[in-house]
Amino acid sequence: MNYFELYGIAPSFTIDAAAVRKKFYELSRTHHPDFNGGGTATEQQEVLEKSAMINEAYKTLLNKDLLIKYILTNKGLLQEEEKYNLPPDFLMEVMDMNEQVMELDKTNTTAVASLMATAKNLETELYEAIEPVMDNYSENTSTEKELLQVKDYYFKKKYLDRIISGLQ
Repeated sequence: MNYFELYGIAPSFTIDAAAVRKKFYELSRTHHPDFNGGGTATEQQEVLEKSAMINEAYKTLLNKDLLIKYILTNKGLLQEEEKYNLPPDFLMEVMDMNEQVMELDKTNTTAVASLMATAKNLETELYEAIEPVMDNYSENTSTEKELLQVKDYYFKKKYLDRIISGLQ
């Protein structure tokens, strides 16, 4: 059973957080180990595993990056520890920003804010380019080409996240 089936929602990159929270509490009450402790050792282990899956699904469904990774992995388009080739122009831009972060005097709040704004603007630009694909995702009709665009975004965002965290 995948996370979408567990939570009774359609596979999507855009998740109704309130519905997921509501279902999480419902599933947690039903499958929490504290309420199901009287069974055999095998039954107790199954309850623990189900509870862990409920928690992991909740965390994944409510985190956009984890959700993208989950969908792409389930579609066979993303491998653990994959070395992904990004366009050279993007890599040069990110390398330049990384150098600026390393040379940055963190006490210069204006310079930090400026570089943060540059990174955030690039992140927004990347997201806006992929947003229609993500908003219109359907497990049955979205193409591999569209999902590969999401994959490209996912890896680019990981680079930008590292830069942003270096500025905080």
